[in-house]
Amino acid sequence: MEEKISDIRNFVILAHIDHGKSTLADRLLELTKTIPKEKMREQYLDMMDLERERGITIKMQPVRMSYIINSIPYILNLIDTPGHVDFSYEVSRSLAAVEGAVLLIDATKGVQAQTIANLELAKKQNLIIIPAINKIDSPQARIEETKLEIANLLNIKKEEIFLISAKEGTNIEMILHCVIEKVAKPQSDPQRPFRALIFDSKYDTYKGVIAYVRVFDGEIKAGEKIYLLAAKTEGEIKEIGYFRPELQPCSQLSAGEIGYIATGIKTPGKVRVGDTITKMSNVKFQMSNVEPLPGYKEPKPMVFASIYPENPDDYDLLKDALSKLKLSDASLTFEPERREFLGRGFRCGFLGTLHAEILSERLRREFSLNIVISNPSVLYSVLKKEGGELLIKSASDWPEMQAITVIKEPWVRLEIITPSNYLGKCMEVLESTEGKYIETKYISQERILLSYEVPLRDIIIGFYDKLKSQTQGFASMNYEVIDWRQGDLVKLEILIAGEKEEAFSKIVSRKFANQEGKKMVEKLKEVLPSQLFSVALQAAVENQVIARETIKAKRRDVIAPLYGGDYTRKRKLLEKQKKGKKELKARGKIRIPPDIFLKMFTR
Repeated sequence: MEEKISDIRNFVILAHIDHGKSTLADRLLELTKTIPKEKMREQYLDMMDLERERGITIKMQPVRMSYIINSIPYILNLIDTPGHVDFSYEVSRSLAAVEGAVLLIDATKGVQAQTIANLELAKKQNLIIIPAINKIDSPQARIEETKLEIANLLNIKKEEIFLISAKEGTNIEMILHCVIEKVAKPQSDPQRPFRALIFDSKYDTYKGVIAYVRVFDGEIKAGEKIYLLAAKTEGEIKEIGYFRPELQPCSQLSAGEIGYIATGIKTPGKVRVGDTITKMSNVKFQMSNVEPLPGYKEPKPMVFASIYPENPDDYDLLKDALSKLKLSDASLTFEPERREFLGRGFRCGFLGTLHAEILSERLRREFSLNIVISNPSVLYSVLKKEGGELLIKSASDWPEMQAITVIKEPWVRLEIITPSNYLGKCMEVLESTEGKYIETKYISQERILLSYEVPLRDIIIGFYDKLKSQTQGFASMNYEVIDWRQGDLVKLEILIAGEKEEAFSKIVSRKFANQEGKKMVEKLKEVLPSQLFSVALQAAVENQVIARETIKAKRRDVIAPLYGGDYTRKRKLLEKQKKGKKELKARGKIRIPPDIFLKMFTR
């Protein structure tokens, strides 16, 4: 058994978005003959259609490969991880299940902000780092400059960096050999009672919750009874197996291996990421010997949005779908919405706006649900005059200003990496925030790392897109929440035909309230359909209107049938139309189509 553990290597590929991570995984699958040539397709480990369409990895995906060197068969467990900042929690979970990481850098773009963030996570786990520069075949490749950036970042010699082309398959075998030589064998003990760490999970109608596990000690077989230490839940294994990358059943999982356990547990909430699985027999007879494995810090969502089913009858379906998605996305939180402006729905917590966008798309595709999403908002803390702290997840929870003593909001450390010739453009984008400059560092002669501290609300909507467009796609960013600071914030309310539309309310800085209010009513004027009467759109702060737009009434040409004749006949018809519109305006109700909320959200 010890010999088998010494032949296992568990590793991940870390990279910024679009640096060729999924393509490198494809080449490794081909090289190890894990996938037959006739079945091979691009981005093989990106299992969702959504991932292949967008060209990004959303969900981590494990795969078990076999490779022989010097007549020794090695088992290589690779976990392909996402690269976008919103999915960094997926990366941190996969790092706890492995011993090594291939750090992939695009030769045309160099070190990016998310590269540094992922590297810091890997260093905290004491992983062996294997640096590689990808896309060396590209005419835009800046190989020497990128080498220098990585050497400075990792404090290594330039000769230790691999030069590869995942697209062409150049030097991929060297990476594989290096993983086998340098990545440590799993630190596991087959003689100790069985313990496995859950790093992901998904739901199966027949087998219950399927837990993705890294086995640290002992071994387990199908049919055995298991116990989840944190959830204090029992289950009976329906099936165990490996990822090839599809689920492939096997007879047992042993120390050091990565695989899956079909727990037979049908309640999604009972199987949590970071929990430790052990055998029921261990709990009964050797309780003192079975200690939980170090789990994960619970991610704290900082961006909140309400989700409603377009059809009110789909409320229970939405609840069930969110429960199942939470299994494979531990960073998602949801609770029933207390104020039902758009019917019954859920207040959901996300790590960022891309996270929210992807989740809404998954609800539509995987569960055939049409949904409406409110404006995203960050978490605020309000100290009330009568005492006590109130956490605000939605503008609808905002108390009256006279009841508030102090308002606090989350601030983040924002890091932007950009070519030095785009520094001015980056500064222009940052001027639209209430940020505070910290420092500028040169990564190389041509590339700069800008550090700022900014309120989280300034960067959750549109900031990344604006940064990309101003720098022609060359800048990258990463952020992490650092603390809570006092802010001068107000509730911006939107009135449509004199009626407050709470779903469009948002918390904004008093400094930018006029600007934001004007922007919102202008956008509403564009997207709201015309009515048979004129509709006033107003933005208000503390009961004072700060911006207004008017949607003109639809108008039928009532005088078209008249040919010539006395003008008084035309005047009479026009007056009659005007009177009808006035009466309609007094009685009329505006029904806002669900897609309007989505258009306002994705602006």
